[in-house]
Amino acid sequence: MKRFFVYAFASFFGTGFAPIAPATVASFAFAVIWGLTAPVPIATQVGLFVLVMALGVPAATWVEKREGKDPSLVVCDEVAGMIVTYFAISTCWAGWIAGFLWFRLFDIAKPWPVRRFENLPGGWGIMVDDVAAGIYAHIALRLTLAITGW
Repeated sequence: MKRFFVYAFASFFGTGFAPIAPATVASFAFAVIWGLTAPVPIATQVGLFVLVMALGVPAATWVEKREGKDPSLVVCDEVAGMIVTYFAISTCWAGWIAGFLWFRLFDIAKPWPVRRFENLPGGWGIMVDDVAAGIYAHIALRLTLAITGW
């Protein structure tokens, strides 16, 4: 039973098992859910981020021990990064899509110092690099919204 719940959380309810681009699938699924539930109160955003980190680090560590280094099925880190991307931003669908695209860009490119966070032990390395990519995406999304007026 523990295994089921850990894998369900780590894989963002199965999106991490997508045969192609599981991180992108999970990020997009989260973007859609976020867009459908917006606006999300700031306190809820903070609580959700804390919960995802508090459960994600041990879940990612547990799955990594069984599946190998940074397994692609672990996508709860994408959820944490997307929460950071959208933090305290209220926008239209174009803005949600821009946030998703910015996050995927920074998560894949891993600009300095994002890649360095992968060296943290266990689930910390899995989770924190996506949070750092989310910070870059958040800044880029704010700039995009300021320029476009979305």
